[in-house]
Amino acid sequence: MPYIDCYLVPVPRANKAAYERMAATSARVVRACGALRVTECWLDESGPDASTYHGDAVRQAADAYTGFRQAAGAREDETLVMSWVEWPDKAARDAGMAKVTSDPRMQFEGQVPVFDGVRLIAGGFLPMPLPLA
Repeated sequence: MPYIDCYLVPVPRANKAAYERMAATSARVVRACGALRVTECWLDESGPDASTYHGDAVRQAADAYTGFRQAAGAREDETLVMSWVEWPDKAARDAGMAKVTSDPRMQFEGQVPVFDGVRLIAGGFLPMPLPLA
């Protein structure tokens, strides 16, 4: 069964280009270590608010919902990146991430940080088997 690593991280808007360079390197390394797919997404700051994901009968005022910016603790000068990595299964993920975290290309010490890694929200997920009909 596939295994999905998900990440949400606030990134200073001034660091968007630097983040994209780092993400490109990371994606190459992660795929070389067994990942099937890597997806990185910038928050659409002009996009829909959470209230639009509910039907009229249950919809609350927009400010009643927690959005991604609030959940991630993004500051005024920050935007968000949501990303996920798809692995063949959890065993492949565990073996692959051991390689990723020890790969010299993933050692960023001595470089100006692109984002505050302590504020990275991450978790592993198992896809739900949904009926096709």
